Amino acid sequence: MKAYFAGGCFWCVTPIYKIYGVDQVTCGYSGGDEVNPTYEDVKAQKTGHRETIELTYDPANVTYDKLLDIYLANVDPFDGEGQFIDKGFSYTLAIYYNSDEEKAIAEKKIKELEQETGEKVQISVEKFKSFYEAEEEHQDYYLKNPEAFEKELIESGRKES
Repeated sequence: MKAYFAGGCFWCVTPIYKIYGVDQVTCGYSGGDEVNPTYEDVKAQKTGHRETIELTYDPANVTYDKLLDIYLANVDPFDGEGQFIDKGFSYTLAIYYNSDEEKAIAEKKIKELEQETGEKVQISVEKFKSFYEAEEEHQDYYLKNPEAFEKELIESGRKES
C-alpha cells in the first residue's frame, strides 16, 4: 500500500520511516496541478505542490494508523507557515488520503490532538491526486550526504546539537 504525507523538508522526514517497517520512502511533490514539477520550482513556491514523501508499506507490518502517529510525532502540527526553518506553502503539512477510511483516520487523529492540546492543528487533509518523484539527488539524501543532512537537522531545529 501507499501513503502520502507532506511534513516539511522531505529530506528530514525520510529516515524516520525507514526504522518502522516501511518498505520504501520516496521523496517527491504532491498537491499541485503542474505536471512534473522541479525541486527549484516547488521550493520557490511556483507550483502549488508540497514536498511530500510516498510510503510504500505492508499493513501487516505497520498500519496506516501507526504511520500517522509517527508523522504527528515528527512534525510541528501547529505551524501553518511551514516546518522549522523551512517556510512557505511547499513546506506546509498535509495528509493526502487514498480512501474514505484513511480520511476518517486522519481526521480522527487531528481532532484528538486538538482536544488534547487545546490548539488548532494546521494540517491539511486532502484527497490524493498525484505524486511526482523528486530528482535522484533528493532520494535517500541522509545516506548520500550524511554530514550535510546532520547540519540540516540541527540548523532547522529538528535536532539539538
